[in-house]
Amino acid sequence: MRQISLTGVSGVLLSAIASVPLQAQPREDRLEDLRRQLADQTAQLQSMRDALSRQEQNIASLREALNEEILDSQRGAGAQPPTPDSPPAKPVGEAPARETRPPQVAQIFSEPTVLTQGGKFVIEPSVQSAYWASDRVTLVGYTVIPAVLVGLVDVRRVKTTTLVGALTTRIGIGNRFELEARAPYVYTHVDTVSREIFTGAAQDDVFKAQGHGLGDVDLTARVQLNRGDYSKPFWIGWLRYKWATGKDPFEVVTDCVDRCVANTTGTGLPLELPTGSGFDAAQAGLTWLYASDPAVFFGGLSYLYNFPRQDVSRTLLQGGQQFLGKVEPGAIYGLNVGMGLALNEKASFSIGYDQNIIDKTRQNGEEVPGAVRTTLGTLLLGVSYRYNPHAALNLSLGVGVTRDTPDVTFTLRTPITF
Repeated sequence: MRQISLTGVSGVLLSAIASVPLQAQPREDRLEDLRRQLADQTAQLQSMRDALSRQEQNIASLREALNEEILDSQRGAGAQPPTPDSPPAKPVGEAPARETRPPQVAQIFSEPTVLTQGGKFVIEPSVQSAYWASDRVTLVGYTVIPAVLVGLVDVRRVKTTTLVGALTTRIGIGNRFELEARAPYVYTHVDTVSREIFTGAAQDDVFKAQGHGLGDVDLTARVQLNRGDYSKPFWIGWLRYKWATGKDPFEVVTDCVDRCVANTTGTGLPLELPTGSGFDAAQAGLTWLYASDPAVFFGGLSYLYNFPRQDVSRTLLQGGQQFLGKVEPGAIYGLNVGMGLALNEKASFSIGYDQNIIDKTRQNGEEVPGAVRTTLGTLLLGVSYRYNPHAALNLSLGVGVTRDTPDVTFTLRTPITF
């Protein structure tokens, strides 16, 4: 916009005054004409000042609208900030051409890094499969001399396969708020390979169990805490509540006849596997997103609290109940960090690390015997491909880096925007 110089206007005014012929009129008339011209020029100058003020207000409004437009194009995508060499920006209010929209960041964590655009509705069907195997050795007996055990050795190999299909819906409210609901369906299968304890068995037996059904339903609210720009991160706070809608571990029947402690008539393994945790839970977290050409960095922190249950009982083989009392699962502390990189206008790649620390479980105010703090660490790789303006395909692969983490996890998501 051409700047209006007040100094220049004043100079024009003085020149006009100086150019008035002084000899052509009487002194009083000349003074009156000069006053009239000065008043007219002053009015014009004030009008120019008002116009300049309005132009400055319009420029500020346009800049604010442009920032909102850039932020909207970043939501759900791995957009990069404009640089001095970038093409000229499109007029405010005009959507970018479809072929030039930046690709979505490949989602690898359970939490998305950016919010749904205001007024948009997203349906995201997903499926996740996980597999892990663990070995357990139990020594029951006593030693006569070092390295010589008198008693029993119980060796078990446990192989677990889990398949979770989920339907997630998200709706954007305004530019900085989002609601999400998720309902999973869980199928779990476990093979336990061992030799029957307290017997002289010479071969391994395979104990199989499975379970399927509705899992734990949850509802999440997210809000963007700052307006942000490309010189600082965007911060998103979120709060989730999970209901124990799935079949919990205390409902399923075990193969214990009388009790599952010091039991000699069963292994204590469940005959049917649970599909839920058995506890309502609340989780709070903070995620961040920082664009740094050509990459996008993201991560987050979270804390999950499981609400304790009173008067819990375990279901036994012949319909009896073993009273357990009050059970308090340990809290879960989460941390993750990742990086996304746009490969082209439709595809992007992400890599990250996710870690969760699970605290000890308590029963009747005391730690459960043998309970330990558990650390779950997963290395994640993901790729996203936008195959049309409203839908994308997101694949992620997780590899466990700690013994208690699933060996491999594969997740497929297909967010569809309306």
